[in-house]
This record gives sequence, C-alpha cells and structure tokens, in this order.
Amino acid sequence: MTLDERTADFRALRRQIEESILPLATSVDGRRFEVQSSLYGLALEAGGYVVLESEDGARLGQVVTLELASVEGSELTADEGAVSLRARMTIRIARGEGVVLGGDGRPFHDAIARPADDAEVARWLDAARPEHAMLEIGSLLLAPAVPASLDAAGFDRHTFLCGQSGSGKTYSLGVMLERLLLETDLRLVVLDPNSDYVRLAALRPGVAEDEAVRYAEATRGVVVRRAGDGLRLRLRELQPATRAAVLDLDPVADREEFALVDELLGEHGMTLEELTVSEDPAARALRLRAANLGVSAWDIWARDRAESVVEDVEQRRERCLVVDLGSLPTQGEQSTAAAAVLEALWRRRADREPTLIVVDEAHNVCPQEPEDPVTALASEQAVRIAAEGRKFGLYLLVSTQRPQKVHENVLTQCDNLVLMRVNSRADLAHLAEAFSFVPDGLLGRVPAFRQGEALVAGKIASHPTFVRFRERIAEEGGADVPAGWARSRR
Repeated sequence: MTLDERTADFRALRRQIEESILPLATSVDGRRFEVQSSLYGLALEAGGYVVLESEDGARLGQVVTLELASVEGSELTADEGAVSLRARMTIRIARGEGVVLGGDGRPFHDAIARPADDAEVARWLDAARPEHAMLEIGSLLLAPAVPASLDAAGFDRHTFLCGQSGSGKTYSLGVMLERLLLETDLRLVVLDPNSDYVRLAALRPGVAEDEAVRYAEATRGVVVRRAGDGLRLRLRELQPATRAAVLDLDPVADREEFALVDELLGEHGMTLEELTVSEDPAARALRLRAANLGVSAWDIWARDRAESVVEDVEQRRERCLVVDLGSLPTQGEQSTAAAAVLEALWRRRADREPTLIVVDEAHNVCPQEPEDPVTALASEQAVRIAAEGRKFGLYLLVSTQRPQKVHENVLTQCDNLVLMRVNSRADLAHLAEAFSFVPDGLLGRVPAFRQGEALVAGKIASHPTFVRFRERIAEEGGADVPAGWARSRR
C-alpha cells in the first residue's frame, strides 16, 4: 500500500470518528453548561437555542460561545516491511459554553443537545414573560417565528444604543419610541440633533387600520419644538454658569462681567435687547459682547414671545416632547438648547415624574472631550443624570455611532445595551469592557449583522439575544438620501 493510500485511509478514519461525536452537554450547577458537537452537519451556533435532553427531563438552553477545538487521539502504528509508520490522530470538534434558560437548577451529565425549534423557544418566553408591558420590537434573529419583546420596566435603567452608520440605528430607535408610546405611560423627552423623530406622530402609509387607530390615540401628546415654532429660550432660564458660557465669560478672569450677567440677565430677567437701552455702561458693554460673539443674533431667544421650551419641560405640557435641535442653524444654539433642557429636567427632579430622556447622537451632546464651554456644561448635566437620576425617575436612552466619544461616566452607568453592527475592533473592545455582562461569544457576531439586526441585553431583555427590528409605524424623519444616482444606465 502506498503512502498516499495510507494517508487517505487515515483521513477516512478520522472523519468517521469525528462524525460519530455526539452533541453532548454537561452542567455542574444546572445554570451553565459545556457542550461538544461534531463539525459535520453542525447545527449549533453562538446565540442559538438548544434543548438539553437528559434522563431527568429536558431543558432549554442558549449557546453563548462556540469554537473549533482539537483533542489528541491515540497513536496509530503500521508496519510496512522493515519500516514502522507512526502517527497521532488529532480529532477536531466544536466546543462551547451556554446558559440554561429553562430547568430546575439541577446539574446534568451527557445531555443530548439538539437545536430548539421556534415553538419550544416561544413556550419558554411565554412562561418567563413578566407582568409588565412588553414592547414587541421585531423577531428573534435565530428563531424568526418568535416575536422579540423588550420588558418596558427595564427602561428604569439607563440604556445605550450603538451602531455604525448604515446599521439601522436611527430607524430602530424609532421603533422603540413607538412601542413605548403605544404600550406605556412613560413620559419622553427627545433631544433630536438630526431631525430624525420630528414625524413621530405621522403614520406611515400601509399601516394596519387597528394599529393606526391605536397609534393615533397614543401620539396625541407628541409635541415637536423646532426653530421658529416653540424652540426658544430666555436667558434667565439658564443656570448662571450656562449664561456665562454662552457669553464666553470666565468666572475668575471675567469676574465683574460674570457677576453682572448673573444680576441683570438672571435676577432682573433682562433680555439682550434691554441691555442696549440701559444707561449702565457695563450693561451696554455686555450687549456689545453678545453682538460681537453673534449670540444676540441667535433666533433661539424668546425675546418678547411667550413660548419657551424650558416651560414645556418644567410644566410637563406634553406626553412626548421632541426638541428638534437639528432645526437650529448654529452649533452654539444646539448646545445651549440641549443644556437648557437637561438643566430643566434636573431642576424639577424632586417632582419624581418618570421620564425617559432620549439623547440621539450622544457623542455631540455629552462628549468625553467637549469642544466648547456650553457643551461641557451639557455633558456635566448628562453625567449627573446618569449618576443620580434614577432615584428621581430620570432615565437615559443614549444613542451613538461613536461609543468612545461619549462621556465615560454616561456610558458606564448604562445597564441596558442595544448593539447593532459595529466593525471597529477598538469600539467593540471598549463596549465589551463597559458591558462585561454580555458574553464575548455574542459580541463576536456583531460585525456580521445586517441592517436592522441587534444584540439586546440587560434588564430590558429576559436574556442576551439577537433580534431583527420590525417596520416602523410612523414616517422616518431623517432617512438617508436615495442612491438613485448609482442606478445602471444600461
């Protein structure tokens, strides 16, 4: 027999052994298990559901890690005349770990692990369903016939939503806001830098009639404040530090002007226009400063008009307030409006009214390294709410495509994660450290997500799982520009 023939026999024997490996799971605590399986016809996958069948019954489990492993087999020998051939066979298997989702907590040994069908997953979810409102956001990615729902009560913890451009982050956040409006009474305040949620109350064509009626009723309390339509501020409504920052005043280097601003614009409630007619030279100097900085030309000032977005926040006039920061023409106005809204929410914290504060494009509103004094103050307010807001009923939902740019003390206070496609290894490592309760094996699948797919973990989910978001009910306010220019001309 030639060497090639012996090699072929060797490979055939190894394959025969590898194909005969049973998919077995073992648990020493009844909560976590180790699993092995043949690589041939492999039906297990990270994040997938399995039924673990042993002598004392069946349990539902979820595989969280799965990788290639090698096991050293016996040494094989063959004599070919005067030559003795020796080789050690290496057996390749799939080996992983998982968590037991359904069971009695008893350990088990050599349970047969087979893929669970959608009905078995659905039964477990129904049995584990809490009494709180559930927000049906789509379907389970690895059990497509099973609805994916978030526990509404889980939003009493801060939530972090992340996904790179094109992952469907903005669209998916809209789905969650719609379900919160439909299924809960939670108050929403949305800081909207890109005007993505200004049509939150506008029905998309084709929505089923019964759902359209429910949604129209639920969105009666949605109010959008935009430039020229209610998105205005009064200087006296800002905190002293914010007023000074708007006018580029340092409390030490410009201590006299700083004190004057606090007196005239704060205590006396004067407007920038009223400073012009004042006989006080210092007041006129402040007016010139505001004009030279361009601040007096901002359209955001209420001047003699009654409307103020701060009053909307403090008087709780609406169920859902969308602050259209994207409608403001300058970065200074956007930062000032964001700071004012966050200040107003914190100022009324003693009211203890449960409020979800949605901060889209959070890397601009509460960055790790603010580029100007006003943004720095807005970031400080977000950090304060992240650290202490929960006990007053103030909950954050921050969304970004740049997780490393968001202030660390906001990110690390979040207990819920909704993670869409992220390709950057540095960003994934950063998120893995911040959300260490999410299994690494599940995070490893994130770069392969398609648009609208996400990993959900934390109090809002019964277990870390993959989901595919459903269609929106409302129209999308800031959809991408259509790529019709790429259509073939042939």
